[in-house]
Amino acid sequence: MRLKQKIMTIPIVSKFLLNHYAPYKGAGIEIDRIDLANYHIRVKIPLTRKNRNAVGVHFGGSLYSMVDPFYMLLLMHHLGSKYIVWDKAASIQFLSPGRGTVYADIRLDFQEIEHIKTLAANYTPVIRNYSLNIFDDAGLRIAEVQKTLYIRRKQSKARA
Repeated sequence: MRLKQKIMTIPIVSKFLLNHYAPYKGAGIEIDRIDLANYHIRVKIPLTRKNRNAVGVHFGGSLYSMVDPFYMLLLMHHLGSKYIVWDKAASIQFLSPGRGTVYADIRLDFQEIEHIKTLAANYTPVIRNYSLNIFDDAGLRIAEVQKTLYIRRKQSKARA
């Protein structure tokens, strides 16, 4: 494993780098918690002038951005370099205006990773769908996000 990849597996380093990623910093998005061992990432975004829309609530693009890459990143981390992982599709349904700090918990589990490995064992593409909710401080559901990911085991050079 290359040094850069190894460093990225250290949660505090990953959290620091993601929190300083320009699109996230600009929108006020913050990675609150990274727990790779337990397949969990928590993201939050307070309502500020940087992410407020014309009617004074969270801008929808920022709400989607806060959760966009994390299923892909969790899968890439747990599957390793022998797999290709791509975001294939996504949708967001806005349920209620976000007026304060909002949160999202992105979760996978060991069984899901093992299931993907089984499905991808013969090098065929695997399509997985995930759903998550964005909540406010009071526990009100602000939005529901659907993510579709493409996963495939890489073929070895000799096999290709």
